Amino acid sequence: MNYRELLTRLGFTALSVIMALGVTGILILALGGDPIAVFETTWSGAFGDMKRTASVFNFWIPLTLGAIGLIITFTAGLWNIGVEGQMMMGAVFASYAARTFDLPSPLLIAVAIAMAGFGGMLWGVLVGILKTRAGVHEIFGGVALNALANTFAIYLIAGPWQPPEGGSAQSTPPFPEASWLPVISDDFPVNVLMLGITLVSIFVVTGLLYGTRSGLQLKAVGKNPRSALLLGIPTERMMLLACAGCGLLAGLAGSYRVLHTYQSLRPLVSGGIGFLGLLIVLLAAFRPVITPLLTFALAAIIAGSTRVKVLLQLDQSLVGVLQGLLVLAVLLMAGVRERFSGKEKNT
Repeated sequence: MNYRELLTRLGFTALSVIMALGVTGILILALGGDPIAVFETTWSGAFGDMKRTASVFNFWIPLTLGAIGLIITFTAGLWNIGVEGQMMMGAVFASYAARTFDLPSPLLIAVAIAMAGFGGMLWGVLVGILKTRAGVHEIFGGVALNALANTFAIYLIAGPWQPPEGGSAQSTPPFPEASWLPVISDDFPVNVLMLGITLVSIFVVTGLLYGTRSGLQLKAVGKNPRSALLLGIPTERMMLLACAGCGLLAGLAGSYRVLHTYQSLRPLVSGGIGFLGLLIVLLAAFRPVITPLLTFALAAIIAGSTRVKVLLQLDQSLVGVLQGLLVLAVLLMAGVRERFSGKEKNT
């Protein structure tokens, strides 16, 4: 990609964001609100003090892990819809470790995180096996495994792991404090270990895709698996490895939700983060370098939107409207950019 093409891409991306914000502003006016007040309140809700900024990071960590994992499978040509289930299984495995093992806090946390990664990887590999060995499309396999993971978690919460006072489908009892992820400070409650794991994951996946033979093989499989197979690339193994890598990162994201955000296991503990990761990956056009910036922006919007509802009495679903408009605007600008680039090449 040359310098002019990069500037063109950035320009069309900025235009799509401006378009989405403009349409959202018009909708807010139609609802009787003040667009400037909404945007200012959203900014204050995300960055008004250290605790609010920490809430942005606490959402950014699992969202980025899930999105970076999805880039691996999308690069291999796999529409991995099963990341929600992989996060849930990571959360279940981390919960098992937190509830079962009596270990010193640092060791217990390490074991819980490792088990979460294994649980998510196991669920991801199942999607790959269904795809490569049984011919089940990854979308259908992923959706089915999502449902199974959520059902299994609800069974554990309402059954074997129910509170002592009786069955409840709301949450397990809080985990022992030894399993809670330590925070930087009370004013900035973010865990350094998982923040570091997220940053390392970004660099590792970027280096893997752009600087290794395996990355080239993944791209070849994603472009045309039949041609890749004829060239001697083990397509099935690469697909399974992609699913395993995505599941590993999704499982780590699930561990953050149960060991830090809630400190217990709850139904649908992922909070839709997996599906938001799909949105981010599509917006980033499968580029891992841009992905963390987009996840941070989305995390800030979601964190700040809670104050919009409280202070301005506007529905928090405006955030979902903004997300949808942003996707439509990006897709529209992508089509315009392709036509614009095509005309330039023809002249």
